[in-house]
Amino acid sequence: MRDQNTPNPVLPDPTRPRRLHWLAYVVMSLAFVEGAWLAFDGVHALTTGDYVTPASGRFAGQLGPWSKVVAAVGIPPRSTAMKLIHVALGAAWLVSIAMFGFRARSGWGAMLACAIAGLWYLPFGTLIGVILIALLCLPRVRT
Repeated sequence: MRDQNTPNPVLPDPTRPRRLHWLAYVVMSLAFVEGAWLAFDGVHALTTGDYVTPASGRFAGQLGPWSKVVAAVGIPPRSTAMKLIHVALGAAWLVSIAMFGFRARSGWGAMLACAIAGLWYLPFGTLIGVILIALLCLPRVRT
């Protein structure tokens, strides 16, 4: 049980400035792109049976490079478990964006955790994750 003097990690921190720095909006926008896509693609895969893939061309029907990463650790890329991981990480991103935007005490940590957790999603998730980790470490974004 939490002590009365311990700050609630979900409620906004009254000691922080009310306005977000413009870089925080960049962070939330990049996080939204990745989170919304992961959630959408995972739900799409669960409902239709497969992820969104190119319909024609050289890469028709193929998954991105992320599929080789998850296969290397023993998770079949088209398995229900992997589809649920997409949905769960996408939902976690969206919740962390809200926490961060509303200045919840644990919002910054949630964003950082999602950025780290999404590094496997080559190439875009890795690129966005690295950018977000760098931006989240900036003092103007962290406070």
